[in-house]
Amino acid sequence: MDLIGTVLWPIKWVIEAILVAFHSLWTAIGFAPGDGLTWILSILGLVIVVRAALIPLFVRQIRSQRQMLEIAPELKKIQEKYKGKRDQFSREAMSRETMELYRRTGTSPFASCLPLLIQMPIFFSLFQVLEGAQRNPNRAGVGLLNAALAKSFGGSELFGAPLHATLTNNGGNTLVLVIGIAMIALMTASQFITQLQIMSKNVSPETAASPMYKQQKMLLYVLPLIFIFSGIAFPLGVMFYWVFSNVWTMAQQFVVIRNSPTPGSEAAKAREIRLAKKAARKKDGGVSAGATPTAEALPAPRSNNQRNQPMSRSRAKRTGERRA
Repeated sequence: MDLIGTVLWPIKWVIEAILVAFHSLWTAIGFAPGDGLTWILSILGLVIVVRAALIPLFVRQIRSQRQMLEIAPELKKIQEKYKGKRDQFSREAMSRETMELYRRTGTSPFASCLPLLIQMPIFFSLFQVLEGAQRNPNRAGVGLLNAALAKSFGGSELFGAPLHATLTNNGGNTLVLVIGIAMIALMTASQFITQLQIMSKNVSPETAASPMYKQQKMLLYVLPLIFIFSGIAFPLGVMFYWVFSNVWTMAQQFVVIRNSPTPGSEAAKAREIRLAKKAARKKDGGVSAGATPTAEALPAPRSNNQRNQPMSRSRAKRTGERRA
């Protein structure tokens, strides 16, 4: 086993354990062990567990990216201040002011990359487990994915489309082409919407005018194209993982932006409007609950023509004393 295999071994073991556990769960419920739908639902369970465990890293990554966009105008001012100055004193002063800006704002240029670097071994291990079980169905995994389960996974089909097939190696199966193209379209669309949420709703006006924002806006249209060119080599089972993972990221990011938007962004303005409406409804409800009863709710006054009820002499005396 090489160095990379040794490093990834414990991660792959955990991934296989989760995948097999969900497969056992669906089988116990009544799904066929070798059916493609059973394994797809197992992949969905794997995505839910892994992505739930990565929520803290995801939130940190979103906040780091947002902070870098927020300070982009100030970084530009520092760069413009020392533009054209190549002497050592100017370079040191520029570096010192830049680091002071990072320290004052609590931002690091590497903070947004760190969560991605931590996730890379997990994603690479997931790909190896899923692709290895399908491309080599007779070879057992490193953990609980034994030879029998690997063969079941590799030979499973969804409506007649083998999950180990790819667009370039489909065996003449038209259904593989249909499902594969649909998966690539979903991967591309979900990736585009995920980036669009940040670029259109979660940036301040100052950030939108910065060069860094314009560069990221270009990547908005370039990054989704990666799935178009790389997706043709993915087995269908791996495609399902990426679709589930992208949809999770899109929904998770929507919640983060909605509840913790960048100050001054469109998302922040929308949140302020929601909070104002909520406070107004709460205030109206409190006034209604503690308001003075209206005239309609008060008992009608006694009419002068209303007949007085007879009372005894002793009761009339007590009534007269109280009135006095």
